[in-house]
Amino acid sequence: QVQLVESGGGLVQAGGSLRLSCAASGSIFRLNAMGWYRQAPGKQRELVAGITSGGSTNYADSVKGRFTISRDNAKNTVYLQMNSLKPEDTAVYYCNANLRVHMFSGSDDYWGQGTQVTVSS
Repeated sequence: QVQLVESGGGLVQAGGSLRLSCAASGSIFRLNAMGWYRQAPGKQRELVAGITSGGSTNYADSVKGRFTISRDNAKNTVYLQMNSLKPEDTAVYYCNANLRVHMFSGSDDYWGQGTQVTVSS
């Protein structure tokens, strides 16, 4: 069974940094795009950053210049380096991966359990 396990969340003061990690494990034939989403109380889940299998990236306007997404294909892991954090970055952050579990299967999205990021002022 495929699992995405996130780590690195926590409490940090405004202006500080955190590095989130998400490792995919289990039966994976091919790992395609990966990304980070976040959801604050009372708000919809939104895309923070995404990265393709080839390394192309995209970011929400609100985090451009502050966050950096990267991946290690050998480890099936995606990272999110978050610098200059703001209170409005406070949310539960979710890892997402599009992958194939078998060579004859289609691609599907999988989600991590979420990790809390809290930025105090």
